[in-house]
Amino acid sequence: MPDVPVVLAVEDEELLQGMVHDALKDGGFDLVIAASGKDALALLTSGGVKYAALVTDINLKDSISGWEVARQAREIDPSFPVVYMTGASADRWPSLGVPNSILLQKPFAPAQLVTAVSQLLNVAASPLSPL
Repeated sequence: MPDVPVVLAVEDEELLQGMVHDALKDGGFDLVIAASGKDALALLTSGGVKYAALVTDINLKDSISGWEVARQAREIDPSFPVVYMTGASADRWPSLGVPNSILLQKPFAPAQLVTAVSQLLNVAASPLSPL
C-alpha cells in the first residue's frame, strides 16, 4: 500500500479547520492541523513526521504568520510545497510569499485546495527535465 502524503495545515479558525480537514481527507491526504504558527513550527522541526506539503492561513492569531511558517518550512526543504490561504493578504504574496507557492483567496471551494496541493506535489515529484 503506497504511503499517503501527510499535509501540515495551519488554521486558527475552527470552522475553516473542519473544511480544510474534510477537503484534504476526501482528496486522499492525511493531515495534521496546527492552530497557530508556533504549533506549526514545533511540528515542522520535531522531525516526527515527514510532511509532504504545507497549507497555511496567513493571518494567524499568534505572533508567527503563515509567511514565516512557510519560510521556515523552506529552510528545512527548499522545494517544500506551500499553499497559502487568505482573506485579506493576497496583495502581499508577491513580496512575502515563498517562490513556487500557490495562494487561495478565501472563500474558496474545497476542490480548489485539493487541486492546489496535488499540483504542487506533482511538480515536486516530477523529475527535472534534462538540459
